[in-house]
Amino acid sequence: MLLRSLARVVPPLAGLCLLLASGCSDNSDKIVKPSPSPSPSLRALVWTVQSSFLTQESSFTLDGVWGSSGSDVFAVGWSGAIQHYNGSAWSSMASGTGEVLDGVWGSSGSDVFAVGQGGVIQHYNGSAWSSMTSGTGQILNGVWGSSGSDVFAVGESGVIQHYNGSAWSPMTSGTSQTLNAVWGSSGSDVFAVGTAGTILHYNGSAWSAMTSGTILLDLNGVWGSSGSDVFAVGEAGNIQPYNGSAWSAMNIGTRPDLRGVWGSSGSDVFAA
Repeated sequence: MLLRSLARVVPPLAGLCLLLASGCSDNSDKIVKPSPSPSPSLRALVWTVQSSFLTQESSFTLDGVWGSSGSDVFAVGWSGAIQHYNGSAWSSMASGTGEVLDGVWGSSGSDVFAVGQGGVIQHYNGSAWSSMTSGTGQILNGVWGSSGSDVFAVGESGVIQHYNGSAWSPMTSGTSQTLNAVWGSSGSDVFAVGTAGTILHYNGSAWSAMTSGTILLDLNGVWGSSGSDVFAVGEAGNIQPYNGSAWSAMNIGTRPDLRGVWGSSGSDVFAA
């Protein structure tokens, strides 16, 4: 995994600053973890590299990560690789698939969903991973849910699959663009982003297109502190904040592609 850049949104008076632009070695089985800054006033992070359980001979690229806590983290990637962190060490899990896994999310540590190529969806019940019938053969890039019985998976050619607690079914997205990520503040306030600046919104009954402010750049990640404070990130350092009524462009002074975004609040947001 290559950490290309990290930007952080801080309170308005402090502005937006670029915290880190560095990379780990080209071994794709490395997992990067931030260490706390020695002082809260220093708006920087020191990143340390952790070795996963994967050996050099069998190393795979890891594409997605999610955790229920700092001692219960799942990372997924190529050839069905799933790594689990228990707070002290990483170990490999039997995923039950050889397909590339691109995204992972869970409602708890015993209710986790991993999605990927070929429409594969794997589910973890706290003891083992098993395959689910997704209802699509399209690549699935991202997954998120408001609960374990209200889960959305998005992917290639505008595919959106929904899980109601018993089965997956297709939703009408209204786009043929590839969707890369999905996030919501609730099951009736969900955002999906993708290629050519595509942003979709789900209001609990139907998906509709939103004006993103860019049609040239792909959007790769989305997260918000609420339905009126959402960030979409993508190619060439593109960050699009949403205030509840419109999306706008944010200049962060860096051009590397941004793949994901997360925050602890609307004034403490990280894009990498």
